Amino acid sequence: MKSLIIIPIICLFATLPTRADYSSLVAQGDVHDAKEETEPALQFYLPAEKLEPNHADLLVKISRQYALRMRDLPKDADKIKTVRTALSYAERAVVLAPNECDTHLSVAVCYGKLTPFLGGKESIEASKKIKLSTDRAIKLNPRSDYAWHLLGRWHQSLANIGGTTRVLAKLIYGEIPAASNAEAVACFKKAIALNPKRLIHVVELGRTYAMMGQAEEAKKIIKQGLAMPNREKDDPETKQRGQKTLDDIS
Repeated sequence: MKSLIIIPIICLFATLPTRADYSSLVAQGDVHDAKEETEPALQFYLPAEKLEPNHADLLVKISRQYALRMRDLPKDADKIKTVRTALSYAERAVVLAPNECDTHLSVAVCYGKLTPFLGGKESIEASKKIKLSTDRAIKLNPRSDYAWHLLGRWHQSLANIGGTTRVLAKLIYGEIPAASNAEAVACFKKAIALNPKRLIHVVELGRTYAMMGQAEEAKKIIKQGLAMPNREKDDPETKQRGQKTLDDIS
């Protein structure tokens, strides 16, 4: 009789999830993340989250997948929904690991992807959050190329607003921050120095020169970016943005 009782108990404990199960799921998710295969990555990351819901690094990985998958969704409503899901994971990660660069960077990335879908006031409010998160990320890790890129985009965006949006920015910020295209150029150059293989740094540097009226320099830099190989999911869209700027100034 004792053996009949012991065997089921042993079997029960054998089926309980272990730390090894968590690590295996994350590792398999990482394989798909490296290929930017968002849906397969989530199929491993989400079960891992159920096992260990308070790992900030995993929440950042999940946030990244939801943010990246917006490119595969045709409807704006679905894009907004997936980015807001990404933001919720990023914000959870910040609470768990407030002294990690990647958690703050994840929040900034989400707001950056959300901004094009927002109205004037909401977009300026998001801009303020991007700046706060990006500044924190850079303070925690000055060698984060993407943090410098996001700071460059912040300067680029705020330096070139006008009309009603500028009025809203003054109301929300109290006083419009000292953003400039020159600062954007400096940030993009810093990002390129840290990671010269990321074409988005190069294209946005060129686009900033175009906004400054330096057409020849803009053409040279944008063409350099367009000639670089695609390495990330957003690269085709980045090249489209660069090509449009090139067409406009040619």
